[in-house]
Amino acid sequence: MLRKKTNGVARRPQRTSILSEAANASVDRRAFLRGSGLVIGGLSAIAATGGTVTQASAAAGAAGKVDLKKSVCTHCSVGCTVVAEVQDGVWTGQEPGWDSPFNLGAHCAKGASVREHAHGERRLKYPMKKEGGEWKRISWEQAINEIGDGMMTIRDESGPDSVYWLGSAKHNNEQAYLFRKFAAYWGTNNVDHQARICHSTTVAGVANTWGYGAMTNSYNDIHNSKAIFIIGGNPAEAHPVSLLHLLRAKEQNNAPVIVCDPRFTRTAAHADEYVRFRPGTDVALIWGILWHIFDNGWEDKEFIRTRVWGMDQIKDEVARWTPEEVERVTGAPGSQLKRVARTMANNRPGTVIWCMGGTQHTNGNNNTRAYCVLQLALGNMGTSGGGTNIFRGHDNVQGATDLGVLSHTLPGYYGLSAGAWGHWARVWGEDPEWLAGQFAKTTGADGKEKSLQNLTGIPVSRWIDGILEDPDNMDNPDKVRAMVLWGHAPNSQTRMVEMKKAMEQLDMLVVIDPFPTVSAVLHDRTDGVYLLPATTQFETRGSVTASNRSLQWREQVIEPLFESKPDHEIIALLSQKFGFHDRIFRNIKLEEDGLTPEPEDTLREINRGMWTVGYTGQSPERIKKHMANQHTFDRTTLQAVGGPADGDYYGLPWPSWGPPEMNHPGTPNLYDMSKPVAEGGLTFRARFGVERDGENLLAEGVASAGSEIQDGYPEFTMQMLMDLGWDGDLTAEERAAIDGVAGPDTNWKTDLSGGIQRVAIEHGCAPFGNAKARTVVWTFPDPVPVHREPLYTNRRDLVADYPTYEDRKFYRLPTMYASIQKQDFSKDYPIILTSGRLVEYEGGGDETRSNPWLAELQQDMFVEINPRDANNLGVRDGSQVWVEGPEGGKVKVMAMVTNRVGEGVAFMPFHFGGHFQGEDQRSKYPEGADPYVLGESTNTAQTYGYDSVTQMQETKATLCKIWTA
Repeated sequence: MLRKKTNGVARRPQRTSILSEAANASVDRRAFLRGSGLVIGGLSAIAATGGTVTQASAAAGAAGKVDLKKSVCTHCSVGCTVVAEVQDGVWTGQEPGWDSPFNLGAHCAKGASVREHAHGERRLKYPMKKEGGEWKRISWEQAINEIGDGMMTIRDESGPDSVYWLGSAKHNNEQAYLFRKFAAYWGTNNVDHQARICHSTTVAGVANTWGYGAMTNSYNDIHNSKAIFIIGGNPAEAHPVSLLHLLRAKEQNNAPVIVCDPRFTRTAAHADEYVRFRPGTDVALIWGILWHIFDNGWEDKEFIRTRVWGMDQIKDEVARWTPEEVERVTGAPGSQLKRVARTMANNRPGTVIWCMGGTQHTNGNNNTRAYCVLQLALGNMGTSGGGTNIFRGHDNVQGATDLGVLSHTLPGYYGLSAGAWGHWARVWGEDPEWLAGQFAKTTGADGKEKSLQNLTGIPVSRWIDGILEDPDNMDNPDKVRAMVLWGHAPNSQTRMVEMKKAMEQLDMLVVIDPFPTVSAVLHDRTDGVYLLPATTQFETRGSVTASNRSLQWREQVIEPLFESKPDHEIIALLSQKFGFHDRIFRNIKLEEDGLTPEPEDTLREINRGMWTVGYTGQSPERIKKHMANQHTFDRTTLQAVGGPADGDYYGLPWPSWGPPEMNHPGTPNLYDMSKPVAEGGLTFRARFGVERDGENLLAEGVASAGSEIQDGYPEFTMQMLMDLGWDGDLTAEERAAIDGVAGPDTNWKTDLSGGIQRVAIEHGCAPFGNAKARTVVWTFPDPVPVHREPLYTNRRDLVADYPTYEDRKFYRLPTMYASIQKQDFSKDYPIILTSGRLVEYEGGGDETRSNPWLAELQQDMFVEINPRDANNLGVRDGSQVWVEGPEGGKVKVMAMVTNRVGEGVAFMPFHFGGHFQGEDQRSKYPEGADPYVLGESTNTAQTYGYDSVTQMQETKATLCKIWTA
């Protein structure tokens, strides 16, 4: 059972178990089941029992009292409930949440073994520093003092922007919010997290189409889909439990599943139609499908007339993409795409699903907008069973994004304008002038002095350039001198050869994580490195936001193990060291230690400020009530049927308008006008003005059910309430609060009383207005999405027709495009290289490769090669090969010869680390903290390339060469 079958993963020779090799541990079948939480009765034990699965009693066979604690899996963002069994403070077993509407008693391999992450033997156990080339144990007091003193010296010499604070999608909502607030009090926008390199192009593309940059429906709502279109996503491996919801639609509705992917994945194996296309040609593929839709008049003309702006410009671009041209560029036959178009047109509503296969490109924002346009053309938006369902890859990447752990915005997507800072200063009770004084100033190209408080920081995708780039070429005042990697795996990023150089040039490198990560070993530093052990999320409590925008509350399962501390306590210690502890927590209750902020009260502060996206109704009390009564929620609609939360949608998916006392039920499907706003309905958001080129941007004669304005309208302000005569509905307290901000100019986003929102909703209106979705984003480099060839392309015949951008400077840094593409690397590097996920591991893999139950399942890093390419190169299945990218980075991995990739394409997973260009670095880890499985990172061979709007890294369409090792 422990040895992985040859069913679609890298194969390895028969050898001694890696557990006994790396940890001298013996493992038998029963121990595997018990240790990974797969007690008989767990869904994943089907293969072991060979029969029907029934729910097991949580306390069966237990000796003594067993406490049950509800938590949420810490891997992908489906949000599966984990029921932990705790005896005498020890986590002894686990069950999947049978009552959870999300996982319905199911777990994937990672979820089934999360107990090991908390009790893992390979964790960091105490603070350490590297001194004289050796890891030395130190106290927390010494660590905080040395790190704090060093950072203050750097701040005095080079300014606050010379310290980079890299946050995490692994933080809970409260920790993510405090992290961004902490960076603001330190005085920098050089703060970011994993969303930059996974779905920033989604957020930019989707938010600039219809208002919010998130999944519009839910996994459960896919039950209502009549067609399922997946592009650049592999839910079967990346989000396995989500596949249960997709397959329900396939089985119940006979919904055809269409998978478009350069690689035949495990998801593609479930498809009714598999479309293989060349990596990096998503826009051409979508326009090829739309060509047939428009050519046959299959678009939803009334939906477009009333709710969509700019479709005529889209039609002009699509008209260029004849079946012949689409096949020339993508490789997908026109006849197949016509069949796909007909299938989508005949099976409405259909849902569109995408993941990082669509986002991680230099024109990723074009891809995501094209996916949106497809749905708008078909009229599949704002309806149950439709929508764009974007599956997020970390347990709280949605929440950390919402809470502003980003270099270009404050919590709630307020941006960095003076008004945004003014809003949050009011929420925090902070003096705006003091806050502004924490930031450095710079002189712009126009010779005027500007505050860096209002300028975007360096994104995580480019932090290495903040160190390596000449300061004269940057808008950063000085180089980055100290790097804090807080819950982040550096091997998930490209250009690792340069990353190694960057790490070695730092004054200080601080790693805060339950595991040492590749950050501990990639470089050859002998000092200036600190490892601080953070707890896992099972050793603390707080809320977490699933992909569908629902918030769930994690109970604390066990007390922090070893000398680890929860992230918010570490934030408090650093705040104390830097002298602003009293200020940053002035309105948040502290735990009994008088130091650590209370998660519940932190969420209440979030509720007081997050009006833009409706994080205002999800009080800790309401979320905890949902977790305690999961069984009362419908498995498809997510609405509670009776019980204490009657009428609420599970997890109060944002926006949950108004203060908690307003009891808004949450919004299950964004932009659904069939429901009143007060009951979870919405229009498209009016965030782009009311007119463009003389054309109306507001909806035409349609509105949410029960709206007193049966037409389009702009976002609400106090002046609008006055003009409508609705201002009399405000209470005296609400009016006083509004007058205290900006009077008539106060809008729904900055009214801390919530009065403007409340009155608008009472009259049936969406606070953010009622507009058309726009298919043309005039503020983007490509207003209409267009195909552009990847920087490293082997199709030199297409470069003249579809060139990349000119080099430009944004996010403080120069960014190359044309200067790379004009060079032809294809003769020396003829094979397209792409990357992706495996079901066994997650993210950079340090946590999952340190889990013995998962490590046993996948022991080798590998590259998938098509048989024709392998034969031409003399490569045998299972042999060792070198894979090198055109920038010189190379990796030594095992070859997997397979038809899953097409000719001329190679694939590698990105979860491995601990080897670097052929060298095993296990000896560089602190003793006992090395993962069981090590391997090369694909990102050592991956190359330069960044999205034109968000600086998303390019990992899906570069080049490589392969030869036998």
